[in-house]
Amino acid sequence: MRLLLPYAAGWLGMAVLAVLNGVVREKTYGRRMGELRAHQLSTLIIIALFAAYVWGLTGMFPLGTSGQAMLVGGIWVLMTVLFELLFGHCVVGHPWKRLLMDYNLLRGRLWSLVLAWTALAPLVCFLVRA
Repeated sequence: MRLLLPYAAGWLGMAVLAVLNGVVREKTYGRRMGELRAHQLSTLIIIALFAAYVWGLTGMFPLGTSGQAMLVGGIWVLMTVLFELLFGHCVVGHPWKRLLMDYNLLRGRLWSLVLAWTALAPLVCFLVRA
C-alpha cells in the first residue's frame, strides 16, 4: 500500500502534463489545423509524454510485481476519467455530450488510446525494466 502513495501523487504530474498539452494545442498548432487533427496530434504527444514520465516514475519508485503495475494503471485510469469528466464539466463548463464525444474511436477521437496507455504504461515499464 505504501508503494501506491507515490504513484497516486505521481498521477498529478500526468494531469499537469495533460493540461499543458491541451494549452499548447489551443495556443499553437490547434489554431492552424482542424479540431479533429489537432486532437489526434495532441493525443500522440500526450502518449509520448506519458511514456517518458512513467518511465522516470518507475525508475524512482520500482514496482515489485506485474500485479502492482496493473493496479497502478487501473487507479490512474479511474483518476483520469474522473478528472477529465469532472474538470471538463464543472470547471471548464463543457456539456457531457462534448466530453463523451472524445471516447468515440469510430469518429477519429483518440482519447481512449490515452486511457489504454495510461492503464498499460506501468506494466510495460515494469516488464521492460525486469
